Amino acid sequence: MTSNSTPAQGAASTTVAALEARGLGHSYGPRQILGGIDFSVEQGEFVCIVGPSGVGKTTLLRCLSGLQVSTAGELHVLGSVVKEPQPGVALVFQDYSRSLMPWASVLENVTLPLRANRVSKKDANARAYEALEQVGLAAAVGDQYPWQLSGGMQQRVAIARALAYDPTVLLMDEPFASVDAQTRSDLEDLVLRLQRRLGLTVILVTHDIDESVYLSDRIVVLAGSPAHVAEIVDVPLGAERDQIGTKSDPAFATTRAHVHNLVRAAAAVSPSTGTARVVDVP
Repeated sequence: MTSNSTPAQGAASTTVAALEARGLGHSYGPRQILGGIDFSVEQGEFVCIVGPSGVGKTTLLRCLSGLQVSTAGELHVLGSVVKEPQPGVALVFQDYSRSLMPWASVLENVTLPLRANRVSKKDANARAYEALEQVGLAAAVGDQYPWQLSGGMQQRVAIARALAYDPTVLLMDEPFASVDAQTRSDLEDLVLRLQRRLGLTVILVTHDIDESVYLSDRIVVLAGSPAHVAEIVDVPLGAERDQIGTKSDPAFATTRAHVHNLVRAAAAVSPSTGTARVVDVP
């Protein structure tokens, strides 16, 4: 992200940002949702976006994905201005039951974007099976249908579909909100492992503050109406994390409390176009 602070631990150092929003705005008719969003994400970073309900987090993510064209500002991916979905950007939706086609097998679901891009059946299947293995699913699952799988397994399929697309930037919209607490923890750890192993740049929208602190190198806090970046928080927890040890770290509690207070304040903040502060939490 744009700041004068040292890069977050675990983030790759690069001169070209993986993704950068410059004055990004969006309106639905007369209603302005995003009011000039400015932040950038370096290659290899894991960034979470948080804010009060209804602030515009999903709208922002859709603009970042290119699925929704912003009505103001510019979006840069690897230094180039983009106005439509890019081959290097993949999106995992919140509701796996609506993003997976129930009448298609798991294999057909995972290979869908590959077949749409005219990848040969042989190569598409090979990439799909590799992605399923990466998310901890056996190859035999490929012959099953989404409705035959648990919720956690279905979301793993949705993540596998994104990975098979071989993305540079992985966008995730509340990807674990529809599963139970234990499965959520397992999926958080899965995404962390994949992000580190594959060198992915991940931007994840969440309402869960604990999740944002546990996963992130940095956290973007949205506030106001229209939304702006209220603050960017560096997370001082290092690259290696686990559910018990990391969440027992005093730095986790300090960062969580800080972000929680920001989100609470954001729920009542008046519209503003002020620039974001970048804060290192002690």
